[in-house]
Amino acid sequence: MLSAFPRIDLVGGPTPLEPMKRVSQAVGHPQLWVKRDDCMPLAFGGNKVRSLEFWIGEALAQGSDMIVVAGGLASNQCRLTAAAAAKTGLDALVLYAGEASAPLRGNALLTERLGARIRRLGPVGEEERGRLARQAVAELAAAGRRPYLIGDPLRGALGYVRAAQELAEQARSFGLELRHIVLPGSMGPTEAGMIYGAAILGLPWTFHLPSVEYQAEALRLRIEQIVDGLARLVGKAPPSGWQERLRIDVDQLGEGYGIPTPASLLAARRFAALEGLMIEQTYVAKAFSGLLDYVETQAIPRDEAACIIHTGGTPSLFEQG
Repeated sequence: MLSAFPRIDLVGGPTPLEPMKRVSQAVGHPQLWVKRDDCMPLAFGGNKVRSLEFWIGEALAQGSDMIVVAGGLASNQCRLTAAAAAKTGLDALVLYAGEASAPLRGNALLTERLGARIRRLGPVGEEERGRLARQAVAELAAAGRRPYLIGDPLRGALGYVRAAQELAEQARSFGLELRHIVLPGSMGPTEAGMIYGAAILGLPWTFHLPSVEYQAEALRLRIEQIVDGLARLVGKAPPSGWQERLRIDVDQLGEGYGIPTPASLLAARRFAALEGLMIEQTYVAKAFSGLLDYVETQAIPRDEAACIIHTGGTPSLFEQG
């Protein structure tokens, strides 16, 4: 289905699918699993590696000689883009929003270590950051470079279309009848890619997205737009009614993106103590906290298997204390 799209291997094979036996025992649900997308060989891994397989694949197919990416100082995407560029021999320009005087820590420090050229944009918003990134690409092209701008949501979502098939095959090999998937709800490509992939494959998965960034209707709209775009890009529409398997809530959002909640802090500690999972506290931990709520409220019934996707972000732990 995706063979027409250039892709390079950065994930390094299927990521582990593991039972969470001690958590299952603690909460009284016998079939809780975790898909370990934090376990990849490239620079601490994470969900953006799957997107980068297609972004970098397209860049190389187009003959690009450098990569441009923009984000905040804590951006996992910027860190992993720098790593992918280093691995494939491309130059990388990383445009960081935020105070110019802010020290490089965590992800930003790793980005520098990976050899990327860093430019500070100052305290700009998401829209202005995107404009400045496009401007940088135009200036580089005018100077004779062949830059590729990272971030197209449709191309990036292909990584999780592929991940849906990977997870389905793993579950089948375990004799596991998955019914529920939990993902952090954020920008949309990861979520939409997996939802589209599952729909195309006819998988009976209900998706639960605790939002970590947007209000529910805004996130739903983003996902629907990306799924529609994927249908046009891939040339295959999902079955009608796929939206009925999508559950979005804002119960874990708290004060907003990047801000921990008491529940997310507790979830990070609980899953570390029970399963040895390292979970950063402001994004992934909100999804794990959501999983606990879904089990408690029976939104995920105890006789139906569930899998949460650990989307990575591990380096952020070293800033969070």
